[in-house]
Order: sequence, then structure tokens, then C-alpha cells
Amino acid sequence: MTMKSRLFGSSKCEVSVIGQGTWYIDRGDRKDAIAALRRGVDLGMTHVDTAEMYGDAELVIAEAIAGRRDDIFLVSKVLPSNASRRGTITACERSLARLNTDRLDCYLLHWRGSYPLDETVAAFEELTRAGKIRGWGVSNFDTDDLNELLAVAGKGKIACNQVLYHLQERAIEHAVIPWCEQHGVAVVAYSPRARLPCSRSQKPRARSTPPTTRQRQI
Repeated sequence: MTMKSRLFGSSKCEVSVIGQGTWYIDRGDRKDAIAALRRGVDLGMTHVDTAEMYGDAELVIAEAIAGRRDDIFLVSKVLPSNASRRGTITACERSLARLNTDRLDCYLLHWRGSYPLDETVAAFEELTRAGKIRGWGVSNFDTDDLNELLAVAGKGKIACNQVLYHLQERAIEHAVIPWCEQHGVAVVAYSPRARLPCSRSQKPRARSTPPTTRQRQI
């Protein structure tokens, strides 16, 4: 069976529709983690996602993809607390060193923080011109944030919005997914296989109103 791929938002990259997240991957046996990542790549899951927040995950990935960097669509994220113009550039360079690579395929703002978006976007554009990232996007942005970002960045710049999405958490279907479809922004789901009820007696909790994606900052 061949892994399906799709164009990744406004980029011209074909990316596997199933990727590998790496939150907590540094907590277990390192050899097993490396073997799992390599097996995933062998099966076509070449979209590998990490973040500076994920402890030593970037170091684990570096070892797992050694010699196969050109096969990987590699994504990392900057913490909002580092997302000033200078801080974003420094954080990216630190991630590049830890990942033992000269570029990221996409670099994300992990969630909305206190720094003005124009500072972060300016850093993303500078990193793009320098060849250190091929594209950039965001995570955990709701439509208000996305509209503000679009006004700052302009059309065709935002590659993706990475958000919580699974059978029990479908709030993004109300507004976020339609917004992204309208503006050519890829929607990347994290935690798509959340823990679901094992029996009919374990019913998912009801929600009176859908939460915003900002309430899920992972």
C-alpha cells in the first residue's frame, strides 16, 4: 500500500497525509523511539513534526533521520515566549542545530502569545530568504487570529494551521476548517487518535458550545 500525499497548503510540496508527532518521544527508550520513527518513514509517514517545547525530541529525530533528510518533510515550532523577531530566528537556529539539518520544511508559531504577529512574521520571512525554512505556519489559531495574521502576512504565505482534531473534538469544523479551505491553508490535525470511550457506558462529555482552538495549546 502506498501512502497518500497532498499539496501542503500554499506550498508546492507533496506531503504524506499521515505524519509522525514526537511529543514525549524522548521519555521512553531512545533506541525504540528511533526505530519507530525510521519504521514510520519506511511506511511512507515522512511528515515528521516536533517543537522546541518537546524536550529532547529534536535530538531523537536527528538520529532517526540521519542519511535520509531529503526524504523527510520536517516541521518544528517556536514557543510564543521566544517569538519576537530576534527570538524566533535564534530559536530556529537552535532547532536546526539540534536536528542536525540546514533547513526546516515548515516552521510554526506554536500558539498565539504576547509578541506582535508582525515581529514573528518578519522573522519567518527573514528565515525563508536565508534558506533556513521553506515555509511557515501556525498552530492553535482560531479564525480571529488567522484573520489578523492574514492582514499582516498577505495572501499565500500561511502554509498551515496545526490544531486539535479528533472524533470527540470537532470544534474546528465550525469555522477554522472553512477559513483554511477558503484561503488555501493546510489543516494539520494533532492528537487525531485521542482516547475514545471503550464501551457505550463511557459516553463522551457533552459541550454546550464548541471551544476555540486556542484552548488547546499543545
